[in-house]
Amino acid sequence: MCLGIPGRIVEITDATNCLAKVEVSGVRRIISVRLLANDMPEPDEWVLVHVGFAMAKIDETEALLTLAAVKHLGEAYSDEIQAFDSSSII
Repeated sequence: MCLGIPGRIVEITDATNCLAKVEVSGVRRIISVRLLANDMPEPDEWVLVHVGFAMAKIDETEALLTLAAVKHLGEAYSDEIQAFDSSSII
């Protein structure tokens, strides 16, 4: 199962190549924010992350509610966080 999981933008690491560091449940990774180039996220904003890409900007309330809901998925959530932790786009 692949989930879209909320992540908080920590920093824009490479604006030219649309790369940002995002934190998802304590795990930090570089992801692409290219799909949001027309509305580039800023540090401390939340995005929905799927397979190494920010798919949409979301507000903090929605992000926290979504994180709480997906944590109830148990093993599927744990597997997704493990996959996120072990992946890299660069």
